Amino acid sequence: MSLALTATERADILRRHEAAIRGSLRTKLVTIGTIAALAGLFLYGLTTLETSIWKIIAGLGNLGSFVVLMLPPDPGSWTRALIFLQALFETIAIAFLGTVLAAILALPLGFIAARNVVANRVVHFLARRSLDTVRGVDALIWALIWVNVVGLGPFAGMLAIMTSDLGAFGKLYSEAIEATDRKAVDGVASVGGGKAHEIRFGLLPQVLPVIASQVLYFIESNTRSSTIIGIVGAGGIGLYLAETIRTLEWQQVSFLILLILAAVSAIDFLSGKLRFAIIGKRAS
Repeated sequence: MSLALTATERADILRRHEAAIRGSLRTKLVTIGTIAALAGLFLYGLTTLETSIWKIIAGLGNLGSFVVLMLPPDPGSWTRALIFLQALFETIAIAFLGTVLAAILALPLGFIAARNVVANRVVHFLARRSLDTVRGVDALIWALIWVNVVGLGPFAGMLAIMTSDLGAFGKLYSEAIEATDRKAVDGVASVGGGKAHEIRFGLLPQVLPVIASQVLYFIESNTRSSTIIGIVGAGGIGLYLAETIRTLEWQQVSFLILLILAAVSAIDFLSGKLRFAIIGKRAS
């Protein structure tokens, strides 16, 4: 039996599904408008930011001079090296504690912001916009706010990381919950389970591996962020990094950078091991 379509059958299919095949005029206009807006933004950035490849080429010589000044990495003294190491562990503690607290506090917010858990549109809208508001403020700004609220030190840094990640985790959790398979929830409901049972046995087992993976990644990412917020007085190794840059101690700067890179690499290695322990090995 031949599966080839006749000209009449092909024309009939095109007529009945013309909107899906060729797209509507509105969709085409929106697509063209979006591409034009992005292209305009790109050209605007090139012109207003004074982008120049020649400036980059000319600046490569200055970059080489900085690299020469930073070699070899040297903390200055053993006492100074121990101070730097202590500040590094403080930075890691800020990132770890802030991330874990944000992950815990964001869990109920993620369920409230998920459409398949809370059907009330007003509650869903308020939850999403609240998370957007918190997430819209950078961690460095939160650090400046918390430094003025609780004073200088690592406690302000931890609060800044926690607040910044709260909005991000809430959004990621809600999207992960909305992407879950409804069959598991229906199965729990079919045997008489209530709403709490549906969440505990139907949704949580599906989203926990995703949540764990996201938390592990954020711990690694926030180790770098904690370095930046330390510059504004929120504790950690960033304070010493800013100090050595201001005093032009470039060998100490390179030593601090190497410490940060080593810490991030170690955390990345450990988080990878933990991630595969939670979600399983890679598919071969």
